[in-house]
Amino acid sequence: MREQKLKDKLEEINKELINNGSLDSTDIGVLSGSSGIALFHFYYNAYNPNEISEDAGSEIIATIVGTINEGYNFHTFCGGIAGAAWVIELLNELEFIEVDTDGLLGILDEYLNHITKLNQNENFYDFLHGVIGIGYYFLKRYENTNSSVSKSKYEDMLKEIVLLLKERATKSDDGVYWESILLREEGIKGCNLSLSHGLSSIINFLSRVSSHTALSEQALPLLEQSINHLLKYKKYPAKEQGKGSLFPDWITNDNEESQSSRLAWCYGDLGIGISLWQASKVIQNKEVKETAIQLLEHAATRRDIKETRIVDAGLCHGAFGVMHIFDYMYKETSNKIFKEATDYWIDYGLTIDHHEDGSAGYKKWRGGDNPTFEKENSLLEGIAGIGLSIISYLHPEMTEWNQSLMIG
Repeated sequence: MREQKLKDKLEEINKELINNGSLDSTDIGVLSGSSGIALFHFYYNAYNPNEISEDAGSEIIATIVGTINEGYNFHTFCGGIAGAAWVIELLNELEFIEVDTDGLLGILDEYLNHITKLNQNENFYDFLHGVIGIGYYFLKRYENTNSSVSKSKYEDMLKEIVLLLKERATKSDDGVYWESILLREEGIKGCNLSLSHGLSSIINFLSRVSSHTALSEQALPLLEQSINHLLKYKKYPAKEQGKGSLFPDWITNDNEESQSSRLAWCYGDLGIGISLWQASKVIQNKEVKETAIQLLEHAATRRDIKETRIVDAGLCHGAFGVMHIFDYMYKETSNKIFKEATDYWIDYGLTIDHHEDGSAGYKKWRGGDNPTFEKENSLLEGIAGIGLSIISYLHPEMTEWNQSLMIG
């Protein structure tokens, strides 16, 4: 019954994205833009081969290339060139498309590398909007290029980013961290722990960089030091089962912590746990691995809707994002608690498609002074991401796309 409901919902999502995929967005990046929707079309075509989906994906990619050629210069991974180029590289890697990415994408690299040198404000390392996202694209190219010249170039670019991180790191008694603006209006700064914008994304990125011998000498010490700093904020003993997060969202320079965080990919224990799990594979540290499991097992017991603050379905902070992380961890560990949590959040996610004017019944929640719900088709907050998570649940081998969220 659950599987059939998911298949039916996937068909609704596919029809919506075929008929009204782009909405009014001008972004081209993987998470908030059109390339993420193209990723859905190509995966849907792999799931259910059809010319309509393949053509829709190809048309989006062709439009993106044309847009860049016409002078588009927004750089970010979330909404801009780095994310779109990452998608093209992944599609080529999976043989969904066949292009010479060395020739097509290489011309973008100097521009993006120039941006990394300019983008050095307080939040310069931000995964969604800053240098870590660009570095993540460079890493994908480094791993995939067939050109020794290009590989050497990407190696140098990645080393420059790691050096920049080293130079900008703040030392603590336990390790290192990177200062962020936490509350802009109040001028409050400190350490953001999140996967979307903070320390967890740096740990995740450094883990992947450190897995390559040519890069590990520079990256591995920073990785270990940043993990040491993160772990000092874990609450001991664990909070009551099913309640509260084990890590805060952030810590100010005056050592004040945010309150218990939501259950989500973007902020909180899930993103931290996924990043520690990724790191444990590289550094082969039993304590880090056990901490990641403990953290994610505790998160799997949090199912109160009010406490977890899950009010929509998207991947960023909604039901299917939580589901997908637990589904990934079940595949990694065969731990039944993750399977139970996966199915719980699927069932909840399927009950909140009640917006008659939404996309396949869904809308994203938009906070602020006047909270509201809005239609959204993107990968990060909209139905493209929901659809991709359903495809991966139905076909566990079809998961490479989730690297766009630093999962897998």
